[in-house]
Amino acid sequence: MLRWYLTPGNNEQGRRLVRPQKLETMNNKKPIATPEVAIEKKPNATPEVAIEKNIETILKLEKDLVKGRSTAEHIADKVTTFAGSSPFILLHVLWFGGWILFNEGLIPGIQPIDKFPYSFLTLIVSLEAIFLTLLVLMSQNRMAIEADHRAKLDLQINMLDEQETTIILKTVQNIAQHLGLKLEVKESTKGLFEETDLHQVAASLEKKSEKHPKKIKDKT
Repeated sequence: MLRWYLTPGNNEQGRRLVRPQKLETMNNKKPIATPEVAIEKKPNATPEVAIEKNIETILKLEKDLVKGRSTAEHIADKVTTFAGSSPFILLHVLWFGGWILFNEGLIPGIQPIDKFPYSFLTLIVSLEAIFLTLLVLMSQNRMAIEADHRAKLDLQINMLDEQETTIILKTVQNIAQHLGLKLEVKESTKGLFEETDLHQVAASLEKKSEKHPKKIKDKT
């Protein structure tokens, strides 16, 4: 008769497994213990660990994109971020209000330098709008390039996932055939056992998009 013993070990090595002891029950002999063998305890692959790993991978990709930006792109991002904030709006409200009060002669002892219609203020604001527009366009172009990069990466991951799924389906089908099992596969799902032709899917999508009406005619 064979019996296994599982004894607790320290936290670092995990549990320890004792080799089977041969019991001579018929002769009432004492069991002979053999040397113990330590088994290394591997960390469990929990969903939390997988989530943390995915988050770290995403953050690393984002850091790589940030490091790849030029100095001008960093400046454009900082300026556009500040331009879209509440302090930027408050700063302009105070600036325009103070400029109007200053040049309307409402502050005693100060001579106006840009009376109505505030031509100099208009010039400054126009120049500011031009540079802000250029910086916003630069930031948008950079964001479009990064979005295109993420879309290509997402497409690559989806293609790999589709290929792996196809291999799994073929493996399951081969196992069923080897065991003599009959798989009920519908006619509409037989294509899942073959690799998807992306060019054919794209051509079919484009063809159907062209048939879709783009404008709705008025009946009146």
